[in-house]
Amino acid sequence: MRVLLITKIFPNAVHPDEAPYNRRQFAALSRYCDVRVLATIPWFPGMERLSKWPVAGGAPREEVIDGLQVRHPRTLYVPRVAPALNGPLYAASVLPELARGGPLPDVIIGAFAYPDGFAAVCLGRLLGVPAVIKCHGSDIDVIPRDPRLRGPLSWGLSSATRVVAVSRKLADGVAALGVPRDRIDLIMNGVDAKLFKPRDRGASRAALGRSADARLLLFVGHLNRDKGVLDLVEAFERIAPQHPGLELVLVGSGAEEQACKAAAARLHGRLTVTGYLPHDQVSLWLGACDALVLPSLHEGTPNVVLEALASGRRVVASSVGGIPDILHDAELGELIPPGNKDALADALVRAAGHTYDPARIAELAGGRDWNDSARALHDTLLRAARTGRRWRAGGEEIGDVGPGGPAAKGGGLENGAAHPGA
Repeated sequence: MRVLLITKIFPNAVHPDEAPYNRRQFAALSRYCDVRVLATIPWFPGMERLSKWPVAGGAPREEVIDGLQVRHPRTLYVPRVAPALNGPLYAASVLPELARGGPLPDVIIGAFAYPDGFAAVCLGRLLGVPAVIKCHGSDIDVIPRDPRLRGPLSWGLSSATRVVAVSRKLADGVAALGVPRDRIDLIMNGVDAKLFKPRDRGASRAALGRSADARLLLFVGHLNRDKGVLDLVEAFERIAPQHPGLELVLVGSGAEEQACKAAAARLHGRLTVTGYLPHDQVSLWLGACDALVLPSLHEGTPNVVLEALASGRRVVASSVGGIPDILHDAELGELIPPGNKDALADALVRAAGHTYDPARIAELAGGRDWNDSARALHDTLLRAARTGRRWRAGGEEIGDVGPGGPAAKGGGLENGAAHPGA
């Protein structure tokens, strides 16, 4: 089976920390089928002069990421003015890539419902290839609020052969937009089980040069408003004077990084901003912390929460997206209302004083690895591919084996239910 992934949420050499969940899931998928990636980069005239936008020219046109052949076509994008044009412009920008030669894919998957998924459906119709849309979070929770986008978003989802949701809440949102339940598959993300496992807290802190006696809270993610990082900093500043042994570490980079560093200067060593760190360093910080904190305003199924639980660490997080599905037991952590700084401050104090058994947390969380997630996605894509032109014509059966690994036979997911790995 030949799979073409089209998405703007994928790493590149300039932004290596972008969407690590997609990189890992599709790298795992490549063990079972042939995967090509078009990791698009939005572009519009004059974009390079606007510092808040990533510079399109900085990323290579082609690179290999985790064994995946990845091309980075630039897609014409109209910011704010006419967002409904971005789906058609995206499809038109990607089309030349499909004219480069070589066999057609058996199935196209667009990761992010609009404009990526919309474009995948348009291209699939043009080429006679089934299209699948993978939904992540704000594409279902936020985009439908814009009346200019609700129509094209609903059209793309309803026209897709199948739709993948990474949480039950997202699956409900997709159904509310008119997609029949029997075409929605729940496939949650996984973790790297070799990296994210319970570690000795003292040894992890020694490796990082941190105090063995401090109570250490950890945030991992983009330092931006949607992740609630400024709320977290404000809540921490509020409680820090009454809790002298409490420390906060922010791992990541983003638009609010300078504001976070200014707060760190005010707190004289109690708050640390590390910047972007590779995955092996993130796993070490999770081993060192007492709890992970993620006060996001919007989420899909954040992988860092899965990674924290697999590492045996409790979590304080907003009750948004798929997070309540993950924190299904009070023993695993605490859910707080999004944007409520008082509730967040109180939860930080409780998290700092909570004692627990890390092995029990990891066991109760019931971690999934990326291979489970990839096998579930393979089943969905194969099921979609079998509706395609070659299958309907009674010709050559679409193969289950790609150049990267063994056969992955299976009947797929029935009636939108969760795969065992989900």
